[in-house]
Amino acid sequence: MLFRHSKADLFVPDQGDPAQAFSRVTHLGIVSHQDDLEIAAYHGITECFRRDDKWFGGVVVTNGAGSPRKGPYAEYTDEGMQEVRKQEQRKAAFVGEYSVMVQLGYPSEEVKHSRREDVSADILSILKMTQPQFVYLHNPADRHDTHVATFLRCLEALRALPKEARPQKVFGCEVWRKLDWLLADDKVMLWVDQFPHLISALIAVFDSQISGGKRYDLAEEGLRRANATYFDSHTTDDTSSLTFAMDLTPLIQDDKLDPEEFALGFVDRLKEDVRARIRKFQ
Repeated sequence: MLFRHSKADLFVPDQGDPAQAFSRVTHLGIVSHQDDLEIAAYHGITECFRRDDKWFGGVVVTNGAGSPRKGPYAEYTDEGMQEVRKQEQRKAAFVGEYSVMVQLGYPSEEVKHSRREDVSADILSILKMTQPQFVYLHNPADRHDTHVATFLRCLEALRALPKEARPQKVFGCEVWRKLDWLLADDKVMLWVDQFPHLISALIAVFDSQISGGKRYDLAEEGLRRANATYFDSHTTDDTSSLTFAMDLTPLIQDDKLDPEEFALGFVDRLKEDVRARIRKFQ
């Protein structure tokens, strides 16, 4: 399996044949950084966990450079931290029983600018090998520049597939801009309460982040519980753990649909909802 960056890393947790590991993937997550999968694509992970008929595949596009360093990692070089992050992502893939884990190894700047075509081409190769039914991406309203660039590289790759080979559904998921602001009709509600222990176990693997002062393990579990309770003010909770997503499927059904205008449509609908609610009671 040849990818275009010299630091690309392929890991098959059950040590099986890589070609088979790619081909059995039904749910594929493609994200920017190590631990983004476990946050953004957690629904796909839980859908496939302990299953023989569904398999999760993970792709991390960047190399983990620039990670914060604190505590036991304070003296690590940037190269040393990249290796730590790579091994942590492999451990998470083992804990989550992923079918395959690919880390493409690009610096963020190359994803944004200088090697955009290579990034899209690698993602396209993975899509062709996996032919997933469901794909989990960053959402285009995320406030992290690399996340938005990764989303665009993924969209380029998805649109390069023949229409009959494209996924059934593409979800734009939460990481650095949460999606509770979406109107109820615009929210995709992904129930993630099947394995209540799993989110903590997966994120705890990324010790370099937690020890570095970012308690993603506590934050993500709390966020999912808050989503379930605050989703609606007039009903009782149907689930104890919920994450939100945008339905990005229209972007692969119509190649002429502009991603900027598509994303701003969600904002415009929120704007009109706020306007109407205020005017109702003035």
